[in-house]
Amino acid sequence: MPNKRSGGGLSATQQAAKFLGVSVLAGAVMAGIALPAVGALGLAAKGSVEGFDELPANLKQPPLSQRTTILDGKGDQIATVYSRDRTVVDLKEISPYMQQAIIAIEDSRFYQHGAVDLKGVLRALNRNAQSGGVTQGASTLTQQLVKNVAVEEAGDDPTLVAQAIQQTIGRKIRELKYAIQLEEELGKKKILENYLNITFFGQQAYGVEAASQRYFSKSAKNLDVEEAALLAGIVQSPSRYDPVNDPQEATKRRNIVLQRMADVGDITQAEADKAKEKPLGLDISKPKNGCITAVKGAGFFCDYVREVFLNDPVFGKTKEERAKIWNQGGLTIRTTMDPKAQKSVQASIKRHVYQKDEVATAATIVEPGTGKILAMGQSRPYGLDTKKNETSINLSVDKSMGGGAGYQPGSTFKPIVAAAAIEGGMSPGKIYSAPYEMAYPSPISACDGKTWRNSRSTPTKLTNENESEVGPYPMEEATALSVNTYFVQMIADIGICPVTKMAKKMGVERADGRKMDQAPSIALGTQEMSPLTMANAYATFAARGMYCTPVAIESITQRVGDKSKSLEVPKSTCSRAMSENTADTINTLLKGVVEDGTGREAGLGSGRPSAGKTGTTDFRYAAWFVGYTPNMAGAVWVGDPAHERRMVNITIGGERHDKVFGGQVPGPIWGDMMSGALEGKRAPNFTLVHIPDERPDRDRGDGDGNGNGNNDDNGNGDDGNGDEGFIGGTGGGTFPTPEFSIPEGWFRGQTNGGNNGNGNGGGGFG
Repeated sequence: MPNKRSGGGLSATQQAAKFLGVSVLAGAVMAGIALPAVGALGLAAKGSVEGFDELPANLKQPPLSQRTTILDGKGDQIATVYSRDRTVVDLKEISPYMQQAIIAIEDSRFYQHGAVDLKGVLRALNRNAQSGGVTQGASTLTQQLVKNVAVEEAGDDPTLVAQAIQQTIGRKIRELKYAIQLEEELGKKKILENYLNITFFGQQAYGVEAASQRYFSKSAKNLDVEEAALLAGIVQSPSRYDPVNDPQEATKRRNIVLQRMADVGDITQAEADKAKEKPLGLDISKPKNGCITAVKGAGFFCDYVREVFLNDPVFGKTKEERAKIWNQGGLTIRTTMDPKAQKSVQASIKRHVYQKDEVATAATIVEPGTGKILAMGQSRPYGLDTKKNETSINLSVDKSMGGGAGYQPGSTFKPIVAAAAIEGGMSPGKIYSAPYEMAYPSPISACDGKTWRNSRSTPTKLTNENESEVGPYPMEEATALSVNTYFVQMIADIGICPVTKMAKKMGVERADGRKMDQAPSIALGTQEMSPLTMANAYATFAARGMYCTPVAIESITQRVGDKSKSLEVPKSTCSRAMSENTADTINTLLKGVVEDGTGREAGLGSGRPSAGKTGTTDFRYAAWFVGYTPNMAGAVWVGDPAHERRMVNITIGGERHDKVFGGQVPGPIWGDMMSGALEGKRAPNFTLVHIPDERPDRDRGDGDGNGNGNNDDNGNGDDGNGDEGFIGGTGGGTFPTPEFSIPEGWFRGQTNGGNNGNGNGGGGFG
């Protein structure tokens, strides 16, 4: 572009100088300093007055990203997370030495010049001409602030960051115009405050407060002169002058700053010389970022909160909007986590399952009637070192929220089948023949007008735990014994759809996000679930039929600049999943299992009514205990997340087990964690109902309790003989074999913490 317009007149630079005075001329010259090959007058398109006028009038100043603090339900800190570790402070909270040091080394005439320092430009131009290159810049603190704002707006996008710092005439001119704007609108004090809060000081520290804490473990208001000089020196090149990795180079740079402070009269020469003799005096605080730093074993709870924020539309219409708010930080998030419950969960897990064990455990506690998640923990801690059995997979939650694909819940699903039947009008005294062995009934109605059919040529069969387990049985005893054939006859009678609909009303869905299979085998707990799902489902029974969606966040306050505002948070929505009478009936069926039955190792004592159900899946890949009181519900799962190690001939928590049962390992974990969590809380009673025994001629106490169970672990057993027993015991062995039997090929293999469930048992839809 020629220097003059066609027809003569002033050059573009001269017109700009006339339009905006010396500041614009200085900006143009400075652009030439940055790009000597272009020349001081090569303003190109944006160098003209017209181009200057076309620039936006207002600099877009994004809120500075800050750390987010996550609190428990009592207000104590769990963890801090941030994309950029920054704590914004007022200028009065920054040491005067720090203010003097940064001005002395970066822009000593800060209070004398406008947006551009013409003398500084000429000085830099002279020195660069003498050296034959660009050895000195001339950007004022105001111009540097403009560039840092552009970098902040770019976030973590490398392309946008490169554009924000690119050495082009256009960027320099934009920088100049915005600098003029800031000088007019903010004034010197506010510009200095903003600069000290936005600048990067290395070691993941953004802003002077974070830097002061990182290098000296103190607040910026308490910095001494030599400490302030060190931080001010870092700004020019955080990697080169890093005092942690190169203390010698950092010391040289600090002393240059001290001398400059003496030269401009901020301190005396004697003070500068004395400070130069002092060591760096570092007191390093390591970065504490992310859920990996969470206390009380709450790393996975912290991670779940993050997942809720990034996935819930209440925080933004798109995932990108939500991520931007999260990365911007400045949030104070108060969660529903109860510190006593969390401590109890972690203590119980540590006592019963070791981090180094071949299998893991995950446990969750929720509050019935509110959906509040009170605690969440697991034996494999939050981390990335797989050699130490650390994991970033939250074993308590669904895949979409950072978990695995779930685990088959076994017989813990059977109360849901019973609830569907009772809600549909079935008497809790209902009797089924429940033979030892039978083929799956066919046809069985499913949803959407479909029908499940067993294969005629090779019908799929199922058995109870042992040949002595033969009906007829009423519901109470069948639930106690967890009789497979009883519950399959029940689902054949009422249809598959009422069961899946009841499950949905109770928030029970597959952990991998797939739809629940429309097959009668769901009665035996073959669809993979997460511990949070099962705990919250049983909370529905405890709340007398009211299901409440799980919530982890109580409130959020967002700090933007010097102002704070409250954000809307997800609220639990409660709906009636079943009548009070149905829930009371289930509570009556399950009460006593953890008190006097074979789930007694999970018992809470006679002074606190409780109910629950054990579960042990086929081939012992997983074992469960899910139980509740009227005011707290919890689920415990034990197994191999990769679904490879069967729990036979295994040591867990230092104890050797020939076979693992739901009442044997998960049960005690549940009992210990709930006892601690409930300590000091009221102990309300369940509302119980009468369960009729409609058998005409049968003694209900026919089980001898002497362990008649077949414990051959061949995959065809049910844990009914006492493992699911009620008061006094109604069946055989204390720790029998697994609760249900699925013939080989019935379901597909499971990996990575869960799988895709089982198929149609040889049948299909017709």
